[in-house]
Amino acid sequence: MRRTLIKEATLVNKGKQFVASVLIEGDIISRIIPHGDELPTQCDEVIEAKGQYLIPGVIDDHVHFREPGVTQKGDIASESRAAVAGGVTSIMDMPNTSPQTTSLEALEAKFKLMGKNSLANYSCYFGATNQNTELLSNLDKHEICGVKVFMGASTGNMLVDRIKSLEAIFENSNLLIATHCENQDLVRQNTNHYKEELGATEDLPLAYHPLIRSAEACFQSTSLAVELAKKHNARLHVLHLSTAKELELFRNDIPLEEKQITAEACIGHLMFSDKDYEKFGTGIKCNPAIKTIDDQSALRAGVMNNLIDVIATDHAPHLLTDKEGGALKAASGTPTIQFSLVNMLSLVDQGIFNIETVVEKMCHAPATIFKIEKRGYISEGYYADLALLSKNNPWTVSKETIQSKCGWSPFEGTTFNWKVDKTFINGHLTFNDGVINSDIRGKKLKFK
Repeated sequence: MRRTLIKEATLVNKGKQFVASVLIEGDIISRIIPHGDELPTQCDEVIEAKGQYLIPGVIDDHVHFREPGVTQKGDIASESRAAVAGGVTSIMDMPNTSPQTTSLEALEAKFKLMGKNSLANYSCYFGATNQNTELLSNLDKHEICGVKVFMGASTGNMLVDRIKSLEAIFENSNLLIATHCENQDLVRQNTNHYKEELGATEDLPLAYHPLIRSAEACFQSTSLAVELAKKHNARLHVLHLSTAKELELFRNDIPLEEKQITAEACIGHLMFSDKDYEKFGTGIKCNPAIKTIDDQSALRAGVMNNLIDVIATDHAPHLLTDKEGGALKAASGTPTIQFSLVNMLSLVDQGIFNIETVVEKMCHAPATIFKIEKRGYISEGYYADLALLSKNNPWTVSKETIQSKCGWSPFEGTTFNWKVDKTFINGHLTFNDGVINSDIRGKKLKFK
């Protein structure tokens, strides 16, 4: 069995920083050795990590890897390469592919694709529709991360807009329900209003995107999801909050382990505000829309005061040609997974977060919320999913560094002070100082 020693790193784990060495045997963390204790001598590899930070691998509960069916934008292999280059060791993929993951057959086929092609550990959501609620009782909660409900715009028939269907989903699902919350009727009304106001027939200027997909549209839909979850005692996880007002619907007065209703914020909403549309254009257009600087500030505060439980990406690659147009025509979605961790660490440098909070929200909390077996922490007996980081090691994002198949990023040209040096997937050194071992394959996540 291969033995790897990561020597004298600064571990960030369970809210603490401390210097220790970590022994990996096979795919498991076998020992955490306190600073000053005798170290094992018979190791296949010793990694000198003094001055570097060792954290659990990031668990991203919200990605769109585009396979099957939309692989011109990205695929499981390419986007998992981007993940591991960014210190992300586990991902949960969304069901709006082609075909959609809305049948048991499509779900099985998706898992086979992921097992064949993903460098990162993986799971995927089952997509709820107005027509497939009877299938929810057939889903294995130990094998599937959750049920995804689009209570806003989506592709194909995945918009669940019938209250009878929503009631059935919240009543019958024994899995976590993850929701995209935007009131589609209000979005439609706003679209028609601004078209009439501007005399437009097809598209609208990008600045209207957060007005169309408004704060009120988000609040109304999130309120409904929370109401349904409370009514049916369902396990609800609201994805990509984008407004200050939505934070009123969540609690921070109970431990995470006891929460039935949890919330996620995504990189785009934490890094940008509507003032950034002028600089970045449709490169940062996403749904729900990036909104005001006050909303951004409230979301950042929500991370620190535990109204927001998870930081994820909503990683969604598009070709640049897909991003042409304005508020209505340009595709919504941004490739962010490779740069999610370093962006959050840049907010640590700015004094907005601390590194313990970043690890809690990106590593620990997803494992706790989804009840993932033996991941998310640096603990003896857990899988060796780890990211080794260096601080004060500036580097600049260029086209050559971008791993996503779409070939672009809104962060191109950005210089980061933190760098992901190495990423371990189940004990395997999968990303090593800019080099990816594409022969590695992740494991299917298991849930308690």
